Amino acid sequence: MILNHKAAIEMLIEHAQKIGFNTLTFFNLHALLSDNLLADPTGSGRLRERIVEIGGSVFHPLGIPQLLDQYFRLILEKAGAIDDPFEQAFFIMVQIPYLQPFVDVNKRVSRLGANIPLIKHNLCPLSFVDVPERAYVDGSLGVYELTAVELLRDVFVWAYERSCQRYLAVRAIVAPPDPMRLRHREALIEVVGKMVRGMLQPTEHAVRTATGELVPPRDLDRFVELVLSDLGHLHEGNVFRYRLRLSEYQAWKKALESATS
Repeated sequence: MILNHKAAIEMLIEHAQKIGFNTLTFFNLHALLSDNLLADPTGSGRLRERIVEIGGSVFHPLGIPQLLDQYFRLILEKAGAIDDPFEQAFFIMVQIPYLQPFVDVNKRVSRLGANIPLIKHNLCPLSFVDVPERAYVDGSLGVYELTAVELLRDVFVWAYERSCQRYLAVRAIVAPPDPMRLRHREALIEVVGKMVRGMLQPTEHAVRTATGELVPPRDLDRFVELVLSDLGHLHEGNVFRYRLRLSEYQAWKKALESATS
């Protein structure tokens, strides 16, 4: 579940300019969050075709597949028509769980989907890390059984204020991220791994050769600098960052020392 959240968040960030209130975004969001968690894996990234129940509630979500598809698309259309990003976020948090368009993982989809307008407006992201589970469950039950949003609204506001406090505290103690590193993170990991596993000397020519067409030409010079820097700062305490085995790093390090002795 943690790995799925990580993958879903990365998708939202990496495709910030392309995501939105559309079926492509939400189907892929569900596919990532539900990966390897559903009894029937074919339901991942697809609208459900069977009746579902809500645990601890007498509420019965819509069960007709044709209407489910119609209302799901209508929810996304209405969300996209809302101007205020906070209202968009809360609208998705209310409507997706109420409709239950997927066989499972609906609330997780709604919580990450609520971050879409925040990301697109460069606002602090919404996290539910500190939210008491009982308060969130009670707020959701209020929507299911009474179509009352007041309690969930209060939970949403409290969670967002808490998220802002945590976000500002973190921003105050960490260095700003390098956009180039963020954009080519996977390529950096791959090239550093190639260099180490291939027992290659950390030279500009070797890095350019190992990079190939992984990055566009306009980014190549800066990317080579980053790879050389990472290779220069590689040690036993950070090899896992590059998905390397300790034995692979030790063999490469020994080869480098032999070549310079």
